[in-house]
Amino acid sequence: MKKFLSLLALSVSLVSAASAQQDPKAGKILDQMSAKYQAMKAFKASFTQTLENDAAKVKENLSGDITVSGQKFRLKMSGQEVINDGKTVWAYAKSENEVTVSDNEPDEQEISPSQIYTLYKKGYKYSYVQEAKENGELVDVIELSPEDRTNQIFKVRMKVSKADKSVKSWQMFKKNGNRYTVKINKFTPNVPVDATTFNFDKTKYKGVRVIDLR
Repeated sequence: MKKFLSLLALSVSLVSAASAQQDPKAGKILDQMSAKYQAMKAFKASFTQTLENDAAKVKENLSGDITVSGQKFRLKMSGQEVINDGKTVWAYAKSENEVTVSDNEPDEQEISPSQIYTLYKKGYKYSYVQEAKENGELVDVIELSPEDRTNQIFKVRMKVSKADKSVKSWQMFKKNGNRYTVKINKFTPNVPVDATTFNFDKTKYKGVRVIDLR
């Protein structure tokens, strides 16, 4: 599940106290961006993730999609799937035809894809960097740095559309030299979801091996 976990690491759940000293320009943009996504009942995004490490001469590309509704999500990427209905988490690996079931423990989670649009609210300082262009579109570039110096992440850079406050891409820089970049290829707001969207139906996975850790 390493490739999957590397994606989830981009959505770090932050638990340390937020500083009172923040860049008001960056804060206003982040608040507008966050409000946009939280106002949606649900949304779906397809993305490309790139992992780079210059020293190790590593560059890997993965594609996937995620559906989010509140704290619930369904993520598919490279033959792997993770579903969280707020109470239970299913992690399915196609190559092993195996699903691991565990309780959702948000207080203990270090990562959560549903929190990418609120990650700036706790534990990070943020600052406005510059205006730039991404695929011909004007974006605001904002950097976040962790207040906890032991955090293995030392910087997160987000690019937010000036036109509609949507997130176009983000990068996470780690102390081990790894750099993760996620680019949103397609975004669909207010997608229809129901009880089956965030539930693992093992009848649709013939012969699946279930490992229940609850």
